[in-house]
Amino acid sequence: MAPHPQRLTVNRRTWPLAQPFAISRGSRTTAEVVVAEVHDGEFRGRGECVPYPRYGESVDSVFKALEEMKSAVFSGLDRNELQRAMPPGAARNALDAAFWDLDAKRDNRRAADLAGLGPLHPVVTAYTLSLDTPEWMGEAAAQNRARPLLKLKVTGDGDIERVQAVRRNAPQARLIVDANEGWTARDFAELSPALAELGVELIEQPLPAGDDDALAELPHPIPVCADEACHTSADLDRLVGKYDAVNIKLDKTGGLTEALVLAEAAAARGFKIMVGCMIGSSLAMAPAVLVAQQASVVDLDAPLLLASDRVPGLRYDGSTLYPPEPDLWG
Repeated sequence: MAPHPQRLTVNRRTWPLAQPFAISRGSRTTAEVVVAEVHDGEFRGRGECVPYPRYGESVDSVFKALEEMKSAVFSGLDRNELQRAMPPGAARNALDAAFWDLDAKRDNRRAADLAGLGPLHPVVTAYTLSLDTPEWMGEAAAQNRARPLLKLKVTGDGDIERVQAVRRNAPQARLIVDANEGWTARDFAELSPALAELGVELIEQPLPAGDDDALAELPHPIPVCADEACHTSADLDRLVGKYDAVNIKLDKTGGLTEALVLAEAAAARGFKIMVGCMIGSSLAMAPAVLVAQQASVVDLDAPLLLASDRVPGLRYDGSTLYPPEPDLWG
């Protein structure tokens, strides 16, 4: 139990994007986030989550779920008890991150030390190109040609042309593509060999999460990463044979606590680790930097897509992402 009475406050905030962002399911112009803050009278811990409609979440539903935890937090709920008190998802992520931040401040230690990770190192993040016409994606690639890793949102029809345009305009960049469940098995069979010839290194979630058995039967000329199909460590067994990697996002796992468990369990099963994000501010990215230390692919670029970020926020030098400072989180 926590040493002092605790008070939970919940807030919502909208962050405008620098430009519209589109994936196979639709487009958006803002990032809608919910922030949990836990105060114990002396210290304050913060955590940010991004509710995702694909998983049945909304800002209202996540806000309500967190509001309903106020009495439990006041009564001494801690991070370990939280894992049983709330289901995985965005709401638990915000509160889990707030507890990590609070524990770090109480102990005058970094969250990475509490997690047994030691000093954190900078990582190179992918930079995401929004789904658009080949011409527009090629132009976006030209503007970001110095970045070492580009991630392309794709949708099926016209994807070869999209990747060709990006490759022409960013010839040195490593490429990954993300279909967000927008392909069919036939798309995968036809597109993946051609994408391999264009140097694509990873395909994220080509088929719908509930209709992905074909991946066990089809060749993988490019490694395939589970995103919508992988939320927590409980999902891993049914992914074996279908996927080569898993994309760990804290809003899916329900926080850093389960994300670290998932990363360890996935690596033990031979999966490559990717760390990703929803579109939120630096406060949402900060805990994921801990998981990114053991990832082969890092995709924590959301603050780069915002019109403005928190101050202080994470430090980005091009595509190099530096660990969070204590005044941001952890």
